[in-house]
Amino acid sequence: MAFSSIEGLLTAARTRPVWEAVLEDDCKDRGVDRQKSLDQMSALWAAMAPPVTEYDPAARSHSGLTGGAGALLEGEGPGLCPPFLRQVMAAALKTGECNACMKRIVAAPTAGSSGVLPAVLLPLQARDGLKDEQMVQALYVAAGFGQVIATRASISGAEGGCQAEVGSASAMAAAALVHLMGGTGEQMAAACALALANTLGLVCDPVAGLVEVPCVTRNVMGAMNALSCAELALSGVGSAIPCDEVIDAMRSVGEALPASLRETGGGGLAATPTGRRIAEGM
Repeated sequence: MAFSSIEGLLTAARTRPVWEAVLEDDCKDRGVDRQKSLDQMSALWAAMAPPVTEYDPAARSHSGLTGGAGALLEGEGPGLCPPFLRQVMAAALKTGECNACMKRIVAAPTAGSSGVLPAVLLPLQARDGLKDEQMVQALYVAAGFGQVIATRASISGAEGGCQAEVGSASAMAAAALVHLMGGTGEQMAAACALALANTLGLVCDPVAGLVEVPCVTRNVMGAMNALSCAELALSGVGSAIPCDEVIDAMRSVGEALPASLRETGGGGLAATPTGRRIAEGM
């Protein structure tokens, strides 16, 4: 894609919506027509729903570490969070569990962070009665911001830690939420920057090398972070550091992380006594 900066993306979107700028760039980059691009993004949106709508609470991952948690968030709960937020958390868990159980998910931007975008978008669509066309537009916004993050930094836990996976997904989701709520391009950039800033330094420490613990519950954190940062941006709270500079900082932090905290399973939670016992028992 042509966009190597959020500033460049917003410049291209001065006379049209951000999602339109990303759509046009996708068509040029891949040599496809508008309808082809829309059809493919629509297919991705359609594929995000089944892990949540067809969730099987009895399914368990091969390791036995994951499964059933999504069902525990259904219902009213203890009263700390309203139903909408519990739906967001449940959707993140269900999608993460679906991935761990080797079922079909949409890597957005990665399999390990696949729960974040559907977790915020599906409940919002249900709550506000949004059309599928609007959700597809939101995915273009997420893709545009995600492409810049991938270009300037990384979306790989092995390269940049979990900040590059769940952090990136959270930033993409925050921008998409701002779009759906009628926010400006500048507010999308602010939400993205805030979401990334909140997850700087997040390590990648999968227990036993599996994308399960703590990956699944980190998707919940990423979704909640996206909601809060979108709310901040829509309320007029900006980022003191420009979005592109936050992305660059994420790259620098990722490069500074030791190898043990970049998906090797050698540090963090993976290196705890229990984490090691789990790995030895696999």
